[in-house]
Amino acid sequence: MTIRFTAPLQMVFIEEGFDKIGTIVLPEETVADVRAAVLELGKTRAFGAVKVAVTVGASRWQTSLGATKGGGYFLPIKKPVRLAEGISEGDPVEVALELA
Repeated sequence: MTIRFTAPLQMVFIEEGFDKIGTIVLPEETVADVRAAVLELGKTRAFGAVKVAVTVGASRWQTSLGATKGGGYFLPIKKPVRLAEGISEGDPVEVALELA
């Protein structure tokens, strides 16, 4: 099952001395789709993380969706992917997720 959505790239500051980290907060309707897929497939990890295969443009990698305090999920986007795909803070990013 592939879940597709578009959301803006956000750059967040985590710790002094480090670069900002790129993240995408999943829209509410996408969160509902991920939750339904997790229940259907029984795939969850510690702290509510969900292992996924991600495709953005020509880039494909595996990572985990992080759980937010509000009950949603966020997707980390590494710097090499941002550079390869030419995406910057605020740009809309088309994402395809598959639960791994």
